[in-house]
Amino acid sequence: MRLNSKGQVTIPAELRQKCGLHPGDEVDVVEEDGVLRIVRRSGTGTRGERLARRMRGTAEGGMSTDEITELLRGD
Repeated sequence: MRLNSKGQVTIPAELRQKCGLHPGDEVDVVEEDGVLRIVRRSGTGTRGERLARRMRGTAEGGMSTDEITELLRGD
């Protein structure tokens, strides 16, 4: 890997897949005894939880849970 002029590196796809890293995941760079480690930031939730948090309150139309269930079930 090579450090670019902005101080960024690209984590190879194979390593991202192996470690379960996805676009939008938050990581920290930690220095331990002169060695840099990339670690998943704790407390950020799963990918689905982050998506739900971002989407919360963005729906329009004001449908109730019962109305949505009825719509999805086709009752």
